[in-house]
Amino acid sequence: MTLTEMRGLVRRDLKDEDPSNYRWTDDEIDRAIQRAVADLSRYVPKEEKATIATTDSSYEIDISSLTGRVSVDKVEFPIDRHPREFQRFTVYQDILTLIGGYQGDGEDCYIYWSKVHTLDAASSTIPAYLEDLVALGASAYAALAQSQYHSDRANTGGSDVDRDYTYWGRDALSEFKRKLKAYGRNRKLKIGQFYT
Repeated sequence: MTLTEMRGLVRRDLKDEDPSNYRWTDDEIDRAIQRAVADLSRYVPKEEKATIATTDSSYEIDISSLTGRVSVDKVEFPIDRHPREFQRFTVYQDILTLIGGYQGDGEDCYIYWSKVHTLDAASSTIPAYLEDLVALGASAYAALAQSQYHSDRANTGGSDVDRDYTYWGRDALSEFKRKLKAYGRNRKLKIGQFYT
């Protein structure tokens, strides 16, 4: 899925598919998509695994290379042991501090982390099963923006156009947030497994 394809889905949901008479500009649709992707990233971020070298005799690990970071979920150190060893840690800005007793020894550690999804002209990190949900959220944000715009203007869509957009947008946004929370709960259950 690309940004152009997502824009098409959103326009289809909004019944705004006549290019000679769009109600929303591409920039307005893109802004609504960005908001929906940001919300998705808070609840169901993209999961990553990074290999970062520790510093000999230090508890601190520089994680500034983890761009777009939402959270650090686990730290495996030392690596490649069975059973795997996950360490307790704290994060402040771009420094992860091990607090489980291990110091770095110059060897690698694995950082399991979550990051913001991307959706641009060439690619997307959004799983296919969540694309329609992002389109729903973007449609809701676009409808709410349109209701605000119409509330201060002379209407050509009827006397209740601002209320119609508002009600539809709020209902769609509520559905979007409800589904995000459900996906987020499933993710937390998966992360919360016990390791020795």
